[in-house]
Amino acid sequence: MSDLDPQMRRRYRQAFANLPWVQREIFRLHAVENLSYPEIALLLRTNIRTVERQLAKALYKIGRQIDGEPLRWWERWL
Repeated sequence: MSDLDPQMRRRYRQAFANLPWVQREIFRLHAVENLSYPEIALLLRTNIRTVERQLAKALYKIGRQIDGEPLRWWERWL
């Protein structure tokens, strides 16, 4: 992310901050810490399918916000 312009970096940070805690943590562990799904599931004491679903939701929400579309009020908690 270091090669992004400041405005895009701000948008990524804001989109990340808008995620629910579980999605934020799973996204961080996968994208930043480079942990696998099984490793994340073990660390968070959940199953691999939950990790997959929560990461998919996080990516959808981040992508939507980066494209300039605000999250609907209920999307912030799901």
